[in-house]
Amino acid sequence: MYIAMNRFRVRPDSEQDFEEVWLNREVHLNTVPGFVEFHMLRGPRYEDHRLYSSHTVWESEAHFQAWTRSEEFRAAHRGAGDRKPLYLGPPQFEGFEVIQTVGREG
Repeated sequence: MYIAMNRFRVRPDSEQDFEEVWLNREVHLNTVPGFVEFHMLRGPRYEDHRLYSSHTVWESEAHFQAWTRSEEFRAAHRGAGDRKPLYLGPPQFEGFEVIQTVGREG
């Protein structure tokens, strides 16, 4: 499995707008081959921003790379440049290959 994450440093006066953009957007991931799940995470608040992170799980890095070249990806990110005033700088991407998973028993 592969986890793709983006960290967003959101301006304090833009948190509500940022969350509304994510919670009300059209979702394209659930039809993409290799997609497993998505989480939007709200993190700690600092003096000049609140940290958010998108967390997407894929069956493989190849599936994630295919998504980034797809029409669904372009549709999902259309208009993203219009939201730059919400952020302190661009999102920071981090990709991780999963080397161990521990699930809950039951």
